Amino acid sequence: RMEGYGYYTLPTGTEYRGSLWDGMFHGKGELMLPAGGGYRALWDRGLATEGKYTFADGLQYDEEKWRYCDGYDRRFYTEICSGFKPPGIPQLTNLDPPKIIPEGCYDCGDGFYDPKTRVVVDYKRKFLRNADDEEHEWILGTCRKAWVITAEHKPKP
Repeated sequence: RMEGYGYYTLPTGTEYRGSLWDGMFHGKGELMLPAGGGYRALWDRGLATEGKYTFADGLQYDEEKWRYCDGYDRRFYTEICSGFKPPGIPQLTNLDPPKIIPEGCYDCGDGFYDPKTRVVVDYKRKFLRNADDEEHEWILGTCRKAWVITAEHKPKP
């Protein structure tokens, strides 16, 4: 069994760095996600007893004092830090410029979702997961979709 301080990479690409005991996360450690961000916690026999999540852009999640994109303030974190863009130039995501979504797909936050195959891949096109019915419906109703640009037919004069 793994014991002491070490690194462990999960099949999803998430990496744990920290203390291990009897093959479990135990003590101080951090889960680092492939798309950025991480969860630093104090672990007890594989369970987090307290911890903080930090997003890839440096924003720390705070359950009690969360002021990011709530019902009162719809700004993205980058808009809070850097201000708004001039009128007429929209900011569609927290990333600016936003990721270019493959045709027919959706940007679901940790990667792209193809509703035809029901597969989520990360931004480097590496498989993450198959979406169940609940996630499928949530993505279709909530997430940003690739622009569908059609050529307008113009009759000859």
